[in-house]
Amino acid sequence: MISRRQFNAGLGSLALAGYGAPAGAQGKTKFRVTNPNGAIDATQCFSTCGNEPRLNYYVMEGIEREQLPVNSLSQGMVAIAQSQADAGTVIPALFLPALAKEPELGVVAVYNWIPRNNNKIVVLASSEIKSVAELKGKRIGIRNQGDGSVAHIQMAFADLGLKPDYQVIAVGDVGMAGNALQRGSIDAMVAYDTIAGRIESLGFPLRYLPMTASFTNGSATWYGVRKKDLKENRKAVVGFLRGTAKSTLFAHHNLIAAIKLHWLVYPESKPKTKTEAEALKELESIMKFRRNAWIRWPNDKEQRLGATSPDDWAAALHGAVVGTNNPGLANTFGDGRNVYTNELLDEVNDFDKAAVIKQAVEFQI
Repeated sequence: MISRRQFNAGLGSLALAGYGAPAGAQGKTKFRVTNPNGAIDATQCFSTCGNEPRLNYYVMEGIEREQLPVNSLSQGMVAIAQSQADAGTVIPALFLPALAKEPELGVVAVYNWIPRNNNKIVVLASSEIKSVAELKGKRIGIRNQGDGSVAHIQMAFADLGLKPDYQVIAVGDVGMAGNALQRGSIDAMVAYDTIAGRIESLGFPLRYLPMTASFTNGSATWYGVRKKDLKENRKAVVGFLRGTAKSTLFAHHNLIAAIKLHWLVYPESKPKTKTEAEALKELESIMKFRRNAWIRWPNDKEQRLGATSPDDWAAALHGAVVGTNNPGLANTFGDGRNVYTNELLDEVNDFDKAAVIKQAVEFQI
């Protein structure tokens, strides 16, 4: 939940960084997208590959897409609300409590970029723990207090009818998390699928615990923008989202090319201690779950990229309610009004998907 102190602190830290320029070179609109990952890495290729000139998906839309580093998803919401960023990831377990506390937050979810839950609960492969229920009384690691993982473990316990009897410990990212597991400082870790994959890539063998119903059914992650931009900056928002949709479709159908294009855009993110073949193999493993979470599945009722169906919203709301132990959220946000909108999605999906898929499949780099 975001307090006023966090709002002010978040605004101050971003303002000091010098963000906020309204336009980029050559007449393109600079569109600043929050990046809470701490670094620009290739797991973001679903959106960044479209920046590379050989695809130019964003430039085609008049957009200059810029990554804006923030410390957490919570700070990302602050950045959007305070006009320090133009878009960023929002998840219901953080977004709804923030909106309940600050009704004038002015942020709305517009693009469901991971339409299924992408969180995992992991233990060391050697652990005797085989199920979520066995985490009762245990120490559970999260990256930090602003990434929403506390809500996910609470949601899992609620699904099983268990009281939240566990200790949550912030252990940091990837290597620190792996070391915490290996030392026995924590018994399990709740993290995004790609974070779990990175922990494994560092040599910490993990076992993925079976997920509960709310995890299996729930939508996960949206892009949020300022409400006023739906009218005042609509063309830019649609352009950013259409560029994202094209990039996502390309990356799903040719992940290796998307990773290589990402490295061309952000060469500092290419591993220096591995061969390219080794790095690609590792990233394919890291994204083994994520690449299929980006897109709609054939049996999904809603097939538009980025759209939120009533079932998606019901599952997301349920997850937020049980994950934050706040039944009042269901009464306040039951119909999703003022929380998410699909009003841009027909425009966003107005491109030749078959042509993008063909380009991806045939692309050589």
